[in-house]
Amino acid sequence: MPRRANTFRYIFLGLVTLAVLSMSHAQNTTMAPSHVKTTEEVYQNIKVLKGIPSDELIPGMQFITASLGVECSFCHVENHFERDDKKPKETARKMIRMVMALNRDEAFGNTPKVTCNSCHRGSRLPVSIPAISEQPALPGAAEYLQLANLPAPDQVLSRYVQALGGANAIAALTTLAETGTTLVGNRETTLEIFDQSPDKRVMVIHLPTGESVTAFNGAEGWTLAAHRPFREMPSADLPGEKMDADLQFALKIKDLLGDLKSGPLEKVGGQDVYQLIAEKNGRPAARLYFSKESGLLVRALRYAASPLGLNPTRIDYDDYRPLHGVKIPYRWTIARPFGQLTVQVTKAEANVPIDSRKFEKPLEAEQQSAK
Repeated sequence: MPRRANTFRYIFLGLVTLAVLSMSHAQNTTMAPSHVKTTEEVYQNIKVLKGIPSDELIPGMQFITASLGVECSFCHVENHFERDDKKPKETARKMIRMVMALNRDEAFGNTPKVTCNSCHRGSRLPVSIPAISEQPALPGAAEYLQLANLPAPDQVLSRYVQALGGANAIAALTTLAETGTTLVGNRETTLEIFDQSPDKRVMVIHLPTGESVTAFNGAEGWTLAAHRPFREMPSADLPGEKMDADLQFALKIKDLLGDLKSGPLEKVGGQDVYQLIAEKNGRPAARLYFSKESGLLVRALRYAASPLGLNPTRIDYDDYRPLHGVKIPYRWTIARPFGQLTVQVTKAEANVPIDSRKFEKPLEAEQQSAK
């Protein structure tokens, strides 16, 4: 079943964007230490985002880069991120203060309704003039009738389970070992993925410079790469990572995402899809898109919280094939606001032994985290 959003998110960030955007100084939310360090305790020259857990800073920076369509170097001096040499950095501080003040206003109920993306929409310059749509808006009455004729969320989920092979076959999966390829730049690169029920996963991408490892052991996640420091995953991403690592995800969707509601019928890859929407605390948590024809999950859109807004990740699934009585996608594409990455599985084995040491946090990393 589809489970791989966050793993490839980290590899994608590590290979395509600056390393500082990948992850930094996170602490696990389910095994929290006695003292969670704040941003000013970990980073230098913090003037605005003070008092928040240090692991929330990098997701916040990711949100800014996606909202403005820029890279770290637009505001920061590369390798000297604490410096104030560039004017856009001070402008960004002013904008963050403005957004925070707006969200504290009674009109927004002290909730994060306004973000950088509200005005910028992927551009360095805010969009101040309304756009003229090429498509007429769907009338409210027509949308209501469409929603009234859609299958209930439970029906969509039940059909998904049956399309995969049935609840018994899904529950029988204990491990999954896959090999495949992806493109890093213009070079085809091999990779390996190991999953162990209920919530462990490790992925290894074989690069010319050495192995790039992303791992999750059920409670915490990390990455290791040649010539780069050990990185822990931000705590806001751990719930999604745990969800992706679950081989029985299809049986636990409602447990993981809560109540779902139907959205309008849409198209993904030219085919009609049923849309299920999950929300938590009044904010979007995920959107799942199931093929009207096959019942299979063809797209998942997920959101990870940051101090400034939600960071989206979209995963498109394709090339489903049966393995040990269960259909799994042999190809998927991970897309984020600044790029995408496609993976093609070439070999998959179910219920094979996997060395438990693959999911163990390296000793030097444990020592580093304890400092």
